[in-house]
Amino acid sequence: MYKDKHKLLDHLREALHLKHYPLKTEKSSVHWVRRFILFHKKSHPQEMGAPEFQAFLNYLAVGQHVSGSTQNQALNALVFLYKHVLKKELGTIDAVRARRSKHLPVVLTREETQKV
Repeated sequence: MYKDKHKLLDHLREALHLKHYPLKTEKSSVHWVRRFILFHKKSHPQEMGAPEFQAFLNYLAVGQHVSGSTQNQALNALVFLYKHVLKKELGTIDAVRARRSKHLPVVLTREETQKV
């Protein structure tokens, strides 16, 4: 369908713009699609499917240790690309999900607060 990746990214921008997505979302989506293409050695997304999609998401979670929200951002950008630009069904994606951070809130007791 779109063999030139630059034209593909232009079509992605146009589709996001037509659906009234904010400019920041547009830039982020283009970034993730570009990373996806580069991760697969500049293969065109039209030629790739669920296994490549899953491999990229696994790489982000396991290899890059990205947060869950970052992985979701990449996932949403790629799903939008396949659904609205390439008009291609991906099927079931069974990727490793990034773990939520385990930040515990620091709360001082009354006695600790009085000491400070």
